[in-house]
Amino acid sequence: MVEELAVAGVAVATGCVAYLMAAAKVVRQYERGVVFRLGRLREEVRRPGFTVIVPVIDRMRKVNMQIVTMPVPAQEGITHDNVTVRVDAVVYFRVIDPANAIVEVEDYRFAVAQMAQTSLRSIIGKSDLDDLLSNREKLNQGLELMIDSPAVGWGVQIDRVEIKDVSLPEAMKRSMARQAEADRERRARVINADAELQASKKLAQAAGEMSQQPAALQLRLLQTVVAVAAEKNSTLVLPFPVELLRFLERAAQQASPEPVTPAAAEAEERAGRAAEAEAVAPGAEPETLTPAAGAEAEERAGLAAGASARG
Repeated sequence: MVEELAVAGVAVATGCVAYLMAAAKVVRQYERGVVFRLGRLREEVRRPGFTVIVPVIDRMRKVNMQIVTMPVPAQEGITHDNVTVRVDAVVYFRVIDPANAIVEVEDYRFAVAQMAQTSLRSIIGKSDLDDLLSNREKLNQGLELMIDSPAVGWGVQIDRVEIKDVSLPEAMKRSMARQAEADRERRARVINADAELQASKKLAQAAGEMSQQPAALQLRLLQTVVAVAAEKNSTLVLPFPVELLRFLERAAQQASPEPVTPAAAEAEERAGRAAEAEAVAPGAEPETLTPAAGAEAEERAGLAAGASARG
């Protein structure tokens, strides 16, 4: 009898231990427990710590409440300006409603991943290449809104979406490099032209000052001679006075003969012929000119003199 009681006590103790082991559950700090009793969701969500459920009848699923970092595979698409690119991103999300995350969607991680890929393709098709390269913050916000809208019903909140990298074709990279090089060259030319303009203005001001003070030009010439002589070369530099050059230029202009016009040459030729005719017939009487012929001769002489003066 005693042995039977002992065996029964051991069996009861073993059953109690097995029951407690099946009923006792521990929920970690970053987890929440969702309990289903006979397949029906219990409204109470088990908090972190020690909890007990009814074995066989109850079934508890633990949901991780930490922020999940999910990389989005690189998606290839064509931008709005017809450029083929490959873009990858990363999504940061966490569960805010454990019951909906279990009940409303079969696998919330897989659902968020698929939604992120489709949204990324949509963003690529709606954006230009310049926006993908320089205006990523705006694209990140648009991508976050596209993913977060359906994810709210799943009990998931999208904290942040970041575009990691944009891969371009090699031909596009070379074109962009040439464009950047051309832009830098353009800016360099503009800077050089601006420097030349400022230098020309300063030189014009210096020339105006030197024209008012001729001694300043002579001093500048002496400074140039000193700078050349300081280089310790074998070249001898002798300054030539600028005033002497101006004097020689004025003298050359005054000594240059007046050009002979065709009218003056014709008048001289006629005078020569008349002299020759007089020498051939020295006894002949001089030709008497009528008043009309004299007036015509005077008019021709005046025209020749006017043409010579204009020349």
